[in-house]
Amino acid sequence: MNIFQQLQQKFQRFWEGIVRNFSPSDDNYPESGVQPYEGEASEER
Repeated sequence: MNIFQQLQQKFQRFWEGIVRNFSPSDDNYPESGVQPYEGEASEER
């Protein structure tokens, strides 16, 4: 492999990391928001 191919591969990996950091999230979690507490309050203080 010559030096130019190595530099191209390194730059490509670097650029892919930047694009991933600044792209929208690809998480598939449901947007649940804040959930109220529905349990019993503790009497102990």
